[in-house]
This record gives sequence, C-alpha cells and structure tokens, in this order.
Amino acid sequence: MDCTASRSERATLIERRSIDYIPEAERHGNLFSQFTLWFGANLQITAVVVGALAVVLGGDVFWSLVGLLVGQILGGAVMALHGAQGPKLGLPQMISSRVQFGVYGAIIPLALVCVMYVGFSAGGTVLAGQAIGELLGVNNTVAILIFAAVVILLTGLGYRIIHAMGRVSSVIGTLAFLYLFSNLLNGHAWSTLLANRHFTVASFLLAVSLSASWQIAYGPYVADYSRYLPKSVSALRTFLAVFCGTVTGAQVSMTFGVLAAALAGSRFDGHEVAFIVGLGATGIIATILYFTIALGKLTITTLNAYGSVMSVATIVTGLGQRREISRGARLAFVILSVGVSSALALAGQHSFLKTFSSFLLFLLVFFTPWSAINLVDYYWVTRERYDVPALFDANGRYGRWNLVGIAVYVVGVLVQMPFVATGFYTGRWVDALGGVDISWIVGIVVPAVLYYAATHFVQSRVPDRLILPNTLGDA
Repeated sequence: MDCTASRSERATLIERRSIDYIPEAERHGNLFSQFTLWFGANLQITAVVVGALAVVLGGDVFWSLVGLLVGQILGGAVMALHGAQGPKLGLPQMISSRVQFGVYGAIIPLALVCVMYVGFSAGGTVLAGQAIGELLGVNNTVAILIFAAVVILLTGLGYRIIHAMGRVSSVIGTLAFLYLFSNLLNGHAWSTLLANRHFTVASFLLAVSLSASWQIAYGPYVADYSRYLPKSVSALRTFLAVFCGTVTGAQVSMTFGVLAAALAGSRFDGHEVAFIVGLGATGIIATILYFTIALGKLTITTLNAYGSVMSVATIVTGLGQRREISRGARLAFVILSVGVSSALALAGQHSFLKTFSSFLLFLLVFFTPWSAINLVDYYWVTRERYDVPALFDANGRYGRWNLVGIAVYVVGVLVQMPFVATGFYTGRWVDALGGVDISWIVGIVVPAVLYYAATHFVQSRVPDRLILPNTLGDA
C-alpha cells in the first residue's frame, strides 16, 4: 500500500474494513481514546440501575460500594485482557475464537453473542426512548424509531465516529454526574450514609457479582475497539487504558445508583429516568439531563450494534471462507441488527422486556467459559503466537472444529448451572448460598484450568511466532 492510499484511509470518516486484519499503515488512535470510550460508555442509566440493585436487594451503602468496586476490578481485569489483544492481532475480538474452537466451531459462541447484544440493545433502546420522548415531546414508539435511525447511522460510519462519541460522552457524562451527585447528596452527609455497616456474605457477594458480570459482558467485543491501535502500543498500556476507563465509569454510575436507592427508595426503584431528571431544578436542566440519558444509551447501544455486526460478519465469512465483507453487506447487517433490537424494544417497552432481560442475564453463563478459554489460550498456551491467515481457512492450521475447546466450553457452561440465579433460571445450590449467583466465578476458574491442562495432551497447533498476512508485508 503506497503513502497516498495510506493517507486516504486515515482521512476517511466511513470505515472501510470489517473483520479483516488491519495493516500497520492504517493503524491510528491513542490510548486516551480507549479510556474515554469505556469511561463514557459506562456513564449511563443502566449501570446506575445495576448499582441500585445492590441496595434494593438487601445490601447497605458501605459494603455495597466496596463489593461493587471489587467486582469492577475482577471483571474489568478480564475485560481489559481481551482489549489488550487488539493492537497485537489487528482483528475483532470474536474471530480469535477460531483458534480455540475451529473456524466452524467458533460459530457456537458467536451466535450466542449476537443474541445477547441485540437483547442488551433492546433494553437500552426502551430507556433511551423514554428520554427522547420527553426531550422531543413525541410518544415512545416514535422516539424508539428516531433512536434506531441514529444508531444505524453511527454504526454504519464505524470505528472513528464511535471513538469520537466516546470522547463526547465522557465530557457530558462527567458534568452531568457531578451535577446529579451534588443534588442527590444535598442535605445528606457521606459519613451518615456510610455509617450503617451491616456486613453479610450474601449481600457482599451479590454486589461483587453484579459489577463483575457487567464488566465480563463486554468481553466478546472489547478488542473490536482497540484493533486499530499501532502494533507498537504495548499490551500493558492498552490493558490499563481500557481497565481504568471501564472500572472508573462503571463505579461512578453504580455509586450513584447505590446512593439513589438508599436515599430515595421507592421513588427511584422503577422510576429511574423520572427520578434522575427530577433532580434538575429547572426546565433547561431537565432537558439537558434527558439528553445526557439518551446520549449515554446511544453510546453503548452503538457499541452493541457494532459488536453484533462484527460477530455476524465472522459467522458469514467463516461459512463462506472469505476474509471480509463488502460495505453494502456490512450496512445490511447493521440495519438487521438494529432493526431486530428495535422491534424487541417496541414489543417489550411495557412488560415483555423484564422477562427477556432475565433471559439475557442467563446468557452470560455462556460467555464466562468462552472468556476463560480465550484468555488462557492467548496468554498462556499460544502466548500470542497466532497464525492470522489460518483463521480464515477451514482447512488450515485450526481446522473446522476444535473438539478440545468445544468440550471444555460445554463443561464450563454445565458446571455453572447449580449456581445460576436469574429470573429465567435458578440453580439448585443458590438457596444454600443465600440467593447469590456465583456462577461467573465457577465459569471462569473451571474452564480455565481444564483448557490449560487439556492442551498439554493434544497435538500442538501453535506456530513458532505470530504469523500475519503476507500481502501486507508484516509476516
């Protein structure tokens, strides 16, 4: 690729690449944009609600905040380890699953990823619709359709615009939360709120599980947003940028949720949008807060849509033995993904959504084993030595199916079942644990150990070094 082409690629706003390898000449961006993307993506109302659950379900303020922070650190570390793969491999997150599962076998977690992120987008669209409806004075249906159109536009533009939106969300979200905290705590001292310290193992583990699961859910697409960074950017620095952004942003939002639930009780629970905007004393402040809520959901919903499109593209190219998809196909996948999530939002804006949300939380059971297998393979088995061209060849090094990876994955899912506690399904050992869901711990530890042990008894597929596409001059 000559210099003119390189400059042209750097200058374009619309992303040209899909799931194919990003050559060094097209790498751009910096670590600060990784921080702002994940910081801004977590300054949003759904994270506030998750934090509030720690108190609504029986915890006190002090130990809920500590438990949430512990969960952020544990889950954020898992999430950021995925993000650190981006600059090294130059690939979206889920395509690397072909190393552990095979080119066709990777479709198993990929299909579930698509379901989960479309579902999460549906939930966020409902909340965004409420905010936009109040902001523009339209009904929720029209508001949801407006929101969907904007998500399609931003997702279609791709990587650059998503990072730009993260920077905007960081600034606006920070100002909004400073205002909200000051109004919420007006007349209430921190010392009084933190004075009641009634520690119970069940409540503490609940808080840890809420935030850890929140962070782990980002795992299947975090490298999608770091893959354009230059290869010279170290894995440690990428890890720290992503980790600090996601942990800080989520903890700020969840802390507000804890305090709101503790101070407002029933005025907050179930009326989150109205309560937050109600903290604004004037009409213009209320308008700004509605805009902030909508912007926060727009950021994360665009991330979900983009990630699901990358997953769909990985499935399609795996079956069709192709390295990339056309811009037209990518746009079609964007419209399909956003269309499905918007349809679910329209159908579930009253009652269906709560049941569907429980189902989505249940789907997290299927991603902790994937995360464990992917991380153990990348950092401890292959030690970053991937054969990137072979990822696109079902007859190559990684084959169609990797039975070891698939078997460990299935075991990793099954061993979690007794520990799952969701509205959709509850395991038989949950009551003995005080109703706390610790399935994510089991889902990380068991498959990680099994996969590491199992790979020592099969023929190695690991190359001597990282192999990159020859046509790009990086091999």
